[in-house]
Amino acid sequence: MTDPPVQLPPGLALAWGVLPVQRRGPKPAFTVDQIVATGIEFGDSQGFEAISLQKIAARLGVSTNALYRYVSSKDELIVLVAEKAWGRAPAHISAAPDWRSGGRAWVKAQVDRYADRPWLLEVPIRGAPATPNLLHWLETLLEVMADTGLSQHDALGCALLFDGYARSYASLARQLGASDSAPVESAAVGEFLVPRLQAAGYDRIFAMYTNQEYEDTLDDDFDFGLDRILDGIQVLIDRQE
Repeated sequence: MTDPPVQLPPGLALAWGVLPVQRRGPKPAFTVDQIVATGIEFGDSQGFEAISLQKIAARLGVSTNALYRYVSSKDELIVLVAEKAWGRAPAHISAAPDWRSGGRAWVKAQVDRYADRPWLLEVPIRGAPATPNLLHWLETLLEVMADTGLSQHDALGCALLFDGYARSYASLARQLGASDSAPVESAAVGEFLVPRLQAAGYDRIFAMYTNQEYEDTLDDDFDFGLDRILDGIQVLIDRQE
């Protein structure tokens, strides 16, 4: 394949398999896929900040400058690493019997991917998806929503809503999981808070706390929030009908 058109976003051409014309010289010692796989390995083992051309070059035993033969910048590297790490959307989403269960499966699959690779939450968002795997996730959701009768504009808005919810929930789960402080429902925290909640006049929070409703665990929060989103979309669908 030939050189891509100019002024494309970093990583877009490479993500679609469009490689630059090779200059004269020795045969490349590595492939872009090898570099990306090494980047994912660093992300999985050490987190997002560890994904760098310098670390990858050291692992592969070459200079950092040597990697610029394959990827043009750190931005391009991150785009390619994230694209590969996301992979394609699971097939079971498209097999869902209706849009509601399909949308739920899609959000759950995204949350699961974030749980497997939390560093994906730190990948910068620079616009709408444009690489093959990320577009496959979007295409899968739009296919699920196809029978709702929603306009293209509204269907895309629903996709943004689902994506935002998955990202928000996964980020909260990650932060709670990483916290080493005492949870708010612990006995020690309860002994401290209860009299102060009463004294401050926080009657409703006091009632929630004493009824064990005020917790910092996620438990049913995922389903509750997602159900409200699904209910809202159903209202939009019914309004069109």
